[in-house]
Amino acid sequence: MTGTVPREADWDQAPTLLDGAMNLNLTAQQCHLGYWFAAVAQGTLRGRAETGHAPQAVTPEHMRRPGPLRDALMMELGYRSVAEEKATRILAHYVAQAPDIPELEFYTTQLVDEARHSMVFRNHLVELGVPQDELTKTIAEMSHDYTREILEPVEEFAVRTVRDEGDFIGGVAIFTIVIEGVLAPAAELSERKWQVLDPAASEIARGASIDEIRHLSVGSSILKDHLARHPEYRPRLLEILRLGRQLWEQLPEEAYIMRREELFQEGLAQHADLVGDYEVWPGRRLLDTTGAERYATAEKWTDEMAVVRLRYMGVPEALPVLGLAG
Repeated sequence: MTGTVPREADWDQAPTLLDGAMNLNLTAQQCHLGYWFAAVAQGTLRGRAETGHAPQAVTPEHMRRPGPLRDALMMELGYRSVAEEKATRILAHYVAQAPDIPELEFYTTQLVDEARHSMVFRNHLVELGVPQDELTKTIAEMSHDYTREILEPVEEFAVRTVRDEGDFIGGVAIFTIVIEGVLAPAAELSERKWQVLDPAASEIARGASIDEIRHLSVGSSILKDHLARHPEYRPRLLEILRLGRQLWEQLPEEAYIMRREELFQEGLAQHADLVGDYEVWPGRRLLDTTGAERYATAEKWTDEMAVVRLRYMGVPEALPVLGLAG
């Protein structure tokens, strides 16, 4: 590798998460440890390693004052921090079960990525005014129900598949399609929502999204290659996706998201002068959106991304299993 940071890892040139996840194709063989050290550690994270944002992206004073806007961001970061911590622990099993060196190296880097995400989400709460010595307790208290009702069932599903059943490829499908494939568009929305209100939070989301492009792309290529070599695995993959969809349908994820969006909506109204005519997506001012609309848009992005990735993997028959139209 040369000293040039590849476009997908370059802070200024990397595509949006949605564009990258739908159009970029990377493999585990490409995204080895050497790639990660050069492209990510010395590229994406240059000047942003500890906080996730550039020094000049400061936390505005209005984000440190009590109110619904601050509460919405604290809830988002608290939940995402524990989710990424769970992801880190789950991925330890992927590293242990990796069938070959490329997969071992890639999932080692993804484990580090997720641990870093947890760190920067957590640390931004301190920038929002949470005392450092109260940080762990604050996150544990705010995320207790979310962890129990959402994260633990997802963790159990992934760990059972990878560790207990020894199905590494099934685990890749769970992380790529069921977990990150569902949650990634919400991360894209986060980057857009906070761009004006809290540039630091937006940059933190941007850095995480750049990583997620790589995770989704490489996971998809692993599944594509495995199915090409082992077409007999298709029924098993479809069963995992069926179980994954069934799991998500049972979880009260929407209620947690909508509570956060309601708080954001209250704060948005209070700070309308700061937001002005900023468009959260082309042709739509953030001020004119509602929580329900933002949630529905993220859901639409999720479906669009899933259709593209599943077709890339060569499993269009998975679309109806996930309730998607081709």
